[in-house]
Amino acid sequence: MTDKWIYLDNNATTMVAPEVAETIRVYLDKFWNPSSMYEPALALARELDDARASVARSLGAVHSDEIIFTSCATESNNAALVGGLRAALKADPKRRRIITSRVEHPAILEVCRRLEKDGYPVDWIGVDRAGKIDLRAYVQALRPGETALVSMMHANNETGVIFPIEKLSRLAKQTDPKITFHVDATQTVAKLPINLGAVPKSDADRGAFGYVDMLSFSGHKIHAPKGVGVLYVKRGTAFEHFMIGGHQEKGRRAGTENVPYIMGLAKALSLDLATLAESSARIEALRDRLQAGIEARVPYVVVNGKDAPRTPNTLNVAVYGAEGEAILALMSANGVCVSSGSACTSGSLEPSHVLTAMKVPEGALQGNFRFSLSRYTTEEEIDRALEVFVDVVATIRKTSSKWDDAKGEPIS
Repeated sequence: MTDKWIYLDNNATTMVAPEVAETIRVYLDKFWNPSSMYEPALALARELDDARASVARSLGAVHSDEIIFTSCATESNNAALVGGLRAALKADPKRRRIITSRVEHPAILEVCRRLEKDGYPVDWIGVDRAGKIDLRAYVQALRPGETALVSMMHANNETGVIFPIEKLSRLAKQTDPKITFHVDATQTVAKLPINLGAVPKSDADRGAFGYVDMLSFSGHKIHAPKGVGVLYVKRGTAFEHFMIGGHQEKGRRAGTENVPYIMGLAKALSLDLATLAESSARIEALRDRLQAGIEARVPYVVVNGKDAPRTPNTLNVAVYGAEGEAILALMSANGVCVSSGSACTSGSLEPSHVLTAMKVPEGALQGNFRFSLSRYTTEEEIDRALEVFVDVVATIRKTSSKWDDAKGEPIS
C-alpha cells in the first residue's frame, strides 16, 4: 500500500477546493439561524441571498428565487420527480405518465420504479451501443395530455455520454407545453456550459437550457463538500414542495439552511466557471492521453461511449479477460483510485445497468471500470496510472479463466 494516492474517481466525489474550505471556515463562525430576526441573523440571511443570486447567475437562471438549496442531488431529484408529478396530477388527474431513460442514476431510477409500482406509468427509453438516447422511442413516448414529467440526465455518470437536452426539452415542449422537463445535471454543472435562460434556436445551441423546468446537482461533484445541493425550479413551473415542516426556501424546502456549505457551493461554482473553457480543454487532453495509451498498449479493450459526445473528464473502459473488481483492487493496491463499472450486490457480481442497456458484449461486461478526472489531475498522474493499469491487466490475465495467455486473446 502507498501513502501517495492518484485520485481518478471524481465522478464519485471531488476534493474540497482550498478556497472553498476557507469560505466554509469563515461561515462556521457565523452560527446564526438566518430565519431569526436579530441583526446578526438578518445579515447572514442577506449573505445567503447573495449566494443564491451567485448560483443563479452561474447557471444563467433568470431569477435568483428559482434556486432551492437542498442536501444533495439525490434529494433534489426526489423532490423534482415527486413534487412535479404531484403538481401535474393536481392540475389534471389524467397526467400520470413519466418518461426517463434506462441509464439514469439510481437517484432517478429507483424513484421511477417506486412510482411505477404505485400505478404511475413509466416509459423507459433505451440507448444504442454508443450510449446515445433512442430519439424515435422518445418522441413516440411523448403523449399530449398524458405525460406529466420527463426526467433525463445531462451526462451519464459511468460513461460520460452526453444527452442532447436542448433537443429533448424542445421536443417535449413542442409536443405539449404543459409537460414538465427535469434534468439531472450532477455530472455536468461546472464541466459543460449550461444557460437556463437561453432558448435553443437549433440543435447547435449547446448549453441553451431555456426549455428546462427543473435541474438538479450536488456540491460534492464540483469541489464543494458533501451535504449540499441545488434544485432549480423555473418560475411558473408546477411544483409541490417535498420537504415539509418549515418556511425555509420560500416554503419549498423545510429545514434550517446549511449556510457554511451553501456559501462553499457558491464559491466552488464561481471558481470552476471562471476557468471552464481552459480547464475543460486541459482535462480532455489528459483523458485522451490516457485513452490513447490504453488502446495502444492493452489488447482487447473497449472504450464505452467513444462514438458519442462525452464529458471531457470521463473514460469508461471494458477489458476482456479480466474482472473489473480484480482490476480495481490491484489498482488501489498500487495507489490509483478508480471506480468499477459493476457493483457487488447480495454477494453476486451484477453487471452495470448502463452497460447492459448499451449492449456491451458479455465478455467485457464484468471487466469494466471508470477513470474520472478533475482540474487537479496532472499529466504525471495520468502517465503513472497508465503504467499501473497496463501492469495490472497483464497480471490478472495470467491467471484468469477468461483469458488464454499463450494466445494473448480472450477465451470465448
